[in-house]
Amino acid sequence: MSYCVNCGVELDATAAFCPLCHTPVVNPSQPVDTESPKPFPTHRVEVPEVSKWEVALLLTAMFLSVAVCCGILNLFLRPELSWSLYVIGAAVMLWLWLVPPLLMRGLHLGLRLVLDVLAVALYLFLISLGLGGGDWYWPLGLPIVLWGGACVLFLGLVLRKGRRSILTSVTLVIGTVGVFLFGLELLIDQFVLGRWEPGWSLVVLAVCVALVIPLVVVRRVPALREEVRRRFHM
Repeated sequence: MSYCVNCGVELDATAAFCPLCHTPVVNPSQPVDTESPKPFPTHRVEVPEVSKWEVALLLTAMFLSVAVCCGILNLFLRPELSWSLYVIGAAVMLWLWLVPPLLMRGLHLGLRLVLDVLAVALYLFLISLGLGGGDWYWPLGLPIVLWGGACVLFLGLVLRKGRRSILTSVTLVIGTVGVFLFGLELLIDQFVLGRWEPGWSLVVLAVCVALVIPLVVVRRVPALREEVRRRFHM
């Protein structure tokens, strides 16, 4: 056993130089072993990338097998209840969320969000079928999903353009949440009451506006903006 004369690290018998400080090893009483294998790789090798198509095929087979197995079980176990539609819908939704973005890395953000919204709408549609009808899906469920998807699409496209500051991002998120809840109550009132009776959503929207206005002021005044950044390390 020998040690590096420069840094003192323990040296393997096959080491011709110190692996830490690269000092040549000169030990007349113990020549360098050139026949034994090195204790560490001697050349750099790149790890091969995993094929995207293989991963996509694996995910597809996994979701498909779960959906088919649950569908077959539903036929033999309590066929009067369409519980397998919930699992099949979840499998389809997860497939749309994972596989297309994996295969199309350059897919536009807007198109990806549209696929995600369609996946949620399809899942909710299968749930409505399992519950015995879609009386509530078309007038209420689908409009809520589309309205929420439009809000998320707006946020995604706006926040993606350029580098948005934290203040700007928080302002946009708060404002979008207020608008979404305002529209949500409108859709619920139209479905349940047949008319719009503004209530809790106006309170939430007022709170969001009360939060957005100071943020906009801070964002527009350089002195306040710098003070907030300094105070909160933003």
